[in-house]
Amino acid sequence: MNDSDMQDGEVALRPDLADDNEIRFAVEWAGVAAGSVTLWRTQEAGARVEWDLADAEPEVAVQALRLLVRHAFHRLRLARVEAYVSPDDVAALRLASRAGLRREGVVRGRAAEGLGRGDAVLLGRLADDPAPHTADGFRAMLNATLPTKRVIAQGVLRDRDDRVLLCELVYKSDWDLPGGVVEPGESPRDAVVREVHEELGLAVTVTGLLVIDWLPPWAGWDDALVLVFDLGAVDAGWVDDAVLEPREIAAVHWCDPALVRERARPPTATRVEQALTAEAAVFLHGGQSRR
Repeated sequence: MNDSDMQDGEVALRPDLADDNEIRFAVEWAGVAAGSVTLWRTQEAGARVEWDLADAEPEVAVQALRLLVRHAFHRLRLARVEAYVSPDDVAALRLASRAGLRREGVVRGRAAEGLGRGDAVLLGRLADDPAPHTADGFRAMLNATLPTKRVIAQGVLRDRDDRVLLCELVYKSDWDLPGGVVEPGESPRDAVVREVHEELGLAVTVTGLLVIDWLPPWAGWDDALVLVFDLGAVDAGWVDDAVLEPREIAAVHWCDPALVRERARPPTATRVEQALTAEAAVFLHGGQSRR
């Protein structure tokens, strides 16, 4: 082991324990004990990192964990390291992130020795990930910590009498606008075109944005944004050529405002009403206007 690989300025790792499953280092700062860091072999070419750095200064803890990760990749030739951290331990989450480990999800009900079962944030880093002190590494770390939001793209398609097309769905009783969930990395505008083609076999053109509706958490769903786009006006018979996706769509119907209110959920009905009457794109809050 090269001592230079195990030291960064005044922070150094000193071998403390090594066997087939566990490699532990004592952490020293300017020659004074500052805690410990540990690698646990988890699988071929992989390890779990743990640390006891409660008494160390934050920058010392970051340097120590970075040294441990560097040792795992450069000396042990591991392909991956990972850590499990309590969602409530903000300091530990920040420490792991600054060492280049990215948040990958939440493991529910994980068993932790001496702590029983509880949720844990899984963070991981691969050997070929950019180093955390580089611009690419910093962006990747920050991107992994930021929240993501579910986005739903729907469309208002009208006939010449200003009736709106609603879909009668197989899996629920209320009718809804055509559309669906936006895929990761997909434009919402492209998503509504794709969804209409997949569900109805029809090619539509987006001409504008009509409604933005934020949905608060509800019935087990996280919050979401609904974007309602203008799909223009067509002859009523245009939908006669529709090829319905049988697992999702039972039928489609041209609906006047009264029928929309009768068959759609109130938030959907409000979106349709606002889409047809507003002079510009409208922001709603759970299907209701907020002024």
